[in-house]
Amino acid sequence: MLSETDAIQPADLHPVSRKHFNRLPNNNCSTNFQGEFYHMTRSITSIKSSAKSTQKRRSTKNPPAPPQATHEPPDTPVSVQDSTSNAALPATRFVGLDVHKKQITYCILDGAGAIIREGEIVLTRERLADFASKVLQPADHIALESTTNCWAVVEILQQHVPHVVVSNPMATKAIAHSKIKTDKVDAKVLAQLLRCDFLPTVWQPDADTRLRRQVSGRRASLVGQRTQLQNRIHSVLAMRLIIPPAGIALFGTHGLAWLKTLTNDTIDVDGLMMIESDLRLLQSVQLEIDKFDKRLADLAWEDDRVKLLMTIPGVSVVVAQALVAAFGDITRFKSGDAAASYLGLTPSTRQSATSVYHGPITKHGNSTARYMLVQAAQQYSRQSGPLGHFFQRIKRRKNHNVAVVATARKLAVIAWRILTTGEPYRYAQPAATATKLASLRIAAGGEKRRGGSPRGVKAAAKLPGGSKTIRSLDDTYQNEGLPTRSPLPPGELRHLANTNTLQFAEKISGSQVIPRKPKASDQTHKNTGRQPEISQSEK
Repeated sequence: MLSETDAIQPADLHPVSRKHFNRLPNNNCSTNFQGEFYHMTRSITSIKSSAKSTQKRRSTKNPPAPPQATHEPPDTPVSVQDSTSNAALPATRFVGLDVHKKQITYCILDGAGAIIREGEIVLTRERLADFASKVLQPADHIALESTTNCWAVVEILQQHVPHVVVSNPMATKAIAHSKIKTDKVDAKVLAQLLRCDFLPTVWQPDADTRLRRQVSGRRASLVGQRTQLQNRIHSVLAMRLIIPPAGIALFGTHGLAWLKTLTNDTIDVDGLMMIESDLRLLQSVQLEIDKFDKRLADLAWEDDRVKLLMTIPGVSVVVAQALVAAFGDITRFKSGDAAASYLGLTPSTRQSATSVYHGPITKHGNSTARYMLVQAAQQYSRQSGPLGHFFQRIKRRKNHNVAVVATARKLAVIAWRILTTGEPYRYAQPAATATKLASLRIAAGGEKRRGGSPRGVKAAAKLPGGSKTIRSLDDTYQNEGLPTRSPLPPGELRHLANTNTLQFAEKISGSQVIPRKPKASDQTHKNTGRQPEISQSEK
């Protein structure tokens, strides 16, 4: 290792050597190589100088010059105290772990890159803890790739070694691509990249964030199984040219009742057996989904971030939990664009010289949160307000699908803004927002609040046939324990005026009196049939 006084000066090198020296990266890993390069070039230069001096001594015109005495500085004495303190500090070692489901291949390197130890261990909690306590040292630096069980491995290792990093396997593969791939090679590559500070690491989520990701991911998987069962029932009916009654949702309350009325007179025995089997599986899957919905509601009730995100139209407690789980610590994103890029909702770019091509979205990051945001953006084709205007503008210029994805990206930016400032969404529908927050309150704590006039007092009719009063958006937020909105800045007011949404903003800022709808006993419940959808006037 070169000291500060022995720093390499390009002017001291041969012109050819100076050209290659300038290409060397200026980082910690290349310091030793720079030192070797320096001594190698100085040796070559001294050899060439001695050869030239020999030729001069052989020439009669140029007699050799008398040798000059060289005065070398005396050796600097090293104090005993310094050598003792340096010896007491343990040397930093770099450990690469290639983690599999049943085993771990490890490679330990010293500071110079030499292999100290390598081998394999069986991946169990007891064996991993024994390896960390007997083989590893507190001063070691450990690197492993992100896998299914990597966080459990990190949790055990951090009890013995504080410095443990997890790398991005896709970025690591791009940096250290090799035609020869074995477990030993992978472990050594991880250790070398960590030693050279070239390892692309990922953010390590805390225990609460990992729990939310697991619960949200399992619920999404169950919803996929439910969709698969519903598609199988559709397929059985279509192959037999059986059309469900018009005007009902097949998997709503009336649709499920119609499926149960099918007999051998209307469908063959095999088709009836397949439909009854799928209906039993569908019922069991729905029960599991309900349990996970209750668990997500309990977690959401204890977290104000979920309540703030639920103020965005179309974002339910499930979508809000998926976003909180995907983002984790929101301060690690510098802007809303970075948060949207993390979810893979930004266009891909291919640029070379003057040619620039913007293609489809990258689809990187958490696929569950991205899928849910895209589904939440579907309803903005019927929404008013700034986001509805944005959706319609993109749809007129492009098409419906592009507008949906662009709105999903806008929702990701808005979610980052809400989590950063702690302020709820400014342009939410008061009635729909109050319904969502009340449903969360009832599902988590069972608290029901009675509205309207006090007991024994008859409310005066404000409209013929009955009416319903909708609170303002600020009163709705205050009633649910959320902060109120800040005043709109002048630039935002101008934007609302330019997009013809200023009247909508003024409307939600005050209370509204709307006619009460008559109760319909034969109203069709859509989706799962457990609860009716919010009417269009309440959205």
